[in-house]
Amino acid sequence: MSDLIDSKRRRFLGATALGLAIAPLGLSSLASAQAAKPAPTSGGRTATSGHTSFKSIKHVKAGVLDVAYAEDGPANGKPVLLLHGWPYDIYSFVDVAPILAAAGYRVIIPWLRGYGDTRFLSADTPRNGQQAALAVDAIALLDALKIDQAIVAGFDWGARTADILAALWPARCKALVSVSGYLIGSQAANRAPLPPKAELQWWYQYYFATERGEAGYAKYTHDFARLIWELASPQWNFDDATFARSAAALDNPDQVAVAIHNYRWRLGIAEGETHYDALETKLATLPNIQIPTITLEGDANGAPHPEPAAYAKRFNGKYEHRLISGGIGHNLPQEAPEAFAQAVIDADHL
Repeated sequence: MSDLIDSKRRRFLGATALGLAIAPLGLSSLASAQAAKPAPTSGGRTATSGHTSFKSIKHVKAGVLDVAYAEDGPANGKPVLLLHGWPYDIYSFVDVAPILAAAGYRVIIPWLRGYGDTRFLSADTPRNGQQAALAVDAIALLDALKIDQAIVAGFDWGARTADILAALWPARCKALVSVSGYLIGSQAANRAPLPPKAELQWWYQYYFATERGEAGYAKYTHDFARLIWELASPQWNFDDATFARSAAALDNPDQVAVAIHNYRWRLGIAEGETHYDALETKLATLPNIQIPTITLEGDANGAPHPEPAAYAKRFNGKYEHRLISGGIGHNLPQEAPEAFAQAVIDADHL
C-alpha cells in the first residue's frame, strides 16, 4: 500500500476491504447488532518465543486426503485440533503448539485441503471448498488418528470448520474456541443483497467469481495473500520470513481451485457435491452449539466481523467471550499465541 495513503484512509481500507471468510450471518448482522461488552481478559499482543518450526510433521490418509499435519505434546495427552484459515496455514499456531504441549495436550494441526503438503488421494476428487467438505475432512482426520474426542479451535475457515464440528458432531468435541464467534452460513442466507458498504467488504469474493479473478489469484497468489494479511491485521508488523513460511503453503497445486470454489460456492455460482447436501441442509438452519465454548476477537481485526451480541445466543452451553487487546488483528493465534492457548486450556475446564 502506498506511503502516500494517509492513516485515516488506511484504517478505512482495513475496516472495509475484507470479509476474510466471515459467514453471511456475520456480515448481515454488522448493521444491526448491538455492541457487546466483552468479558475481561488479560490477553493481548505478546512477545512470542519466535518458533520457526514444529516438533514433527506427519502424514495420514484420511477420507479423500493424504493429510499433512504438525504434532506436538505427549501421545497420550488430551487431543487439541487446531484449524487454520485462508490465506494462512499451520504456522499461525507455531507458538501456540508448544504452550499447549507443555500443558500436557496432544496438539494436532493439519494443513487443510489445498494447503501445504496435504494432497488429494485421487485426481478425480472434486477440488471442493464448501464448508461441509472441510468439516468432513476434519472428522476423517480424527477417525484416522483414532481420536474419539478433541478440543477444537480455529480462526477464519478454521473457526467455521470448528463451529460445524461442534454443531453437528458434539460428541466428538470436548470444547470449542472460535475466533470471531459463530461463522456457520449457507448459500440461501448469502442470496440476500447487503447494503453497499457491506458488499464492498466482499470485494475479493466477487473478484474470485470471475475468470479474471481466478487467473489473477493464480498469477499473484503470494502478493494477494500478503495484501490480505496487511489489511486484516493492520497493526501486526510481521517480517518477510514469517510471511514466507506460510505463503509456501499456498503453492499447493490445488490451492487456487479450492479457494476459488469456496467463495463461488458461497455465492451459489458453483455447485457442491451432492453427498454433502444433507449436512448443508442442517447447517442452513444455523444450529446452536451446546458444548463449552470461548469465542475470541482481536481489538484491531481489520476484517469485518459480527459483534459478540449477534452470535452469543448461538452458544447454549457454558460460554465466554474475550476481547484480546493490544492491536491484535485477524490472525489471532499467531499475533496473540498466549491468549489463544490460554483460551483453549480454559475452554477445556469450563
